[in-house]
Amino acid sequence: MQRKQGGKQKGRGAPLPPAAEIPRLRGYARALLRDRDAADDLVQDSLERALSRMANWTAGDTPRRWLLTIMHNLFVDQLRRAKRHAQAVTTISETIDAIATSPQIDRLISVDVFSALQQINPERRAALVLVAVEGLSYADATKALGIPAGTLTSRIARGREELRSILEGVSRPGRPG
Repeated sequence: MQRKQGGKQKGRGAPLPPAAEIPRLRGYARALLRDRDAADDLVQDSLERALSRMANWTAGDTPRRWLLTIMHNLFVDQLRRAKRHAQAVTTISETIDAIATSPQIDRLISVDVFSALQQINPERRAALVLVAVEGLSYADATKALGIPAGTLTSRIARGREELRSILEGVSRPGRPG
């Protein structure tokens, strides 16, 4: 079913955004964020949004422009969300500090694990703490952090990898000791 809007056709018959656009999306995301992992998350979120809104595709519109518009809007939304959720991240860090200074620290988390947890990326740490320490479900953690489920899963996986590397004493490329 196709409908006309402003002389251009919209509809479900539009092709999927081409995979050839992904490198360009990554380049733009890296320029915006200056962080490879965050840029990859933004690309993933943009493609997910594009696929979920294929009905908004305007026939004749270039996939690149449409995808970059989606990415830019997501980036701006993330900036706004980050400002609103800065207090939540601070609260999580305060919770970690409170756990670390409690007398039951030996039962909750070892000093090595706590030290390693403090060294990982703050966004990954927040995701790990909410799910692994606080026991929130993935759905509740996504709501608390204001991020999509795929981004949460990615942050948890990368956070666990980073935590494991620190605990094993393995230095990652591009990072000191």
